[in-house]
Amino acid sequence: MSRFESFAALHLPGEPLVLFNVWDAGSAKAAERAGAKAVASGSASVADAFGFGDGEEMPLDLALANAERIVRAVALPVTIDFESGYAVDADAAAANVARLAATGAIGCNFEDQRIGGGGVYPIADQAARIAAVRAAVGPDFFINARTDLFLQAAPETHDDAMVDAAIERAHAYAEAGASGFFVPLLADLRLLEHVCQASPLPVNFMAFPGAPSVADVAATGVARISHGPFPYKLAIKAFEDAARAAFAG
Repeated sequence: MSRFESFAALHLPGEPLVLFNVWDAGSAKAAERAGAKAVASGSASVADAFGFGDGEEMPLDLALANAERIVRAVALPVTIDFESGYAVDADAAAANVARLAATGAIGCNFEDQRIGGGGVYPIADQAARIAAVRAAVGPDFFINARTDLFLQAAPETHDDAMVDAAIERAHAYAEAGASGFFVPLLADLRLLEHVCQASPLPVNFMAFPGAPSVADVAATGVARISHGPFPYKLAIKAFEDAARAAFAG
């Protein structure tokens, strides 16, 4: 079984794959030692570790070089948070994802937000971008199609209408060739369960401080739980706290 096949097989609704997101080769090795079944990067963590802001501020060549170092550091499948593909044009984004696949990564997050503002891409436009990526990378690459509908809206505004809009995207993205559907910051368990029941793709939940428990999230039918930038934030806080104590002492 290839790394891609083993990774895809880990997406079991109700028994989610847990990804504790990394940012470089060292953190990837630490995740592997801790018992990870696969390795996933987080774009905000990677950018901050290299001194850049999130939102594709990190140069593409540096992002690809870092991805390749992560892949080479571990024996596990690696998926990379590739934001919006570092391009607006579908063919350009597809070419960039093909470069990512050439690093040995077996998948990526591919989001529908317009980098720099402007909300999210219309469904047809994002579906065309996903289709172009699929054509460029072939079948053995896990395209985790992320929708930012919930990320861009206050949690108290998350409702059934927004879920219906997300489900429409899930179907369109699946038809375009996506492998998974990522709904970061949707934490209402009833709404999350609705997405899981209606999505033709395995659903990815993002854990965060104060989020529902893994057991409660799993019970909704989620197939993947990732941790976004929060592992990096924990690590940097531990470093800063230790440094502060050292300087004080």
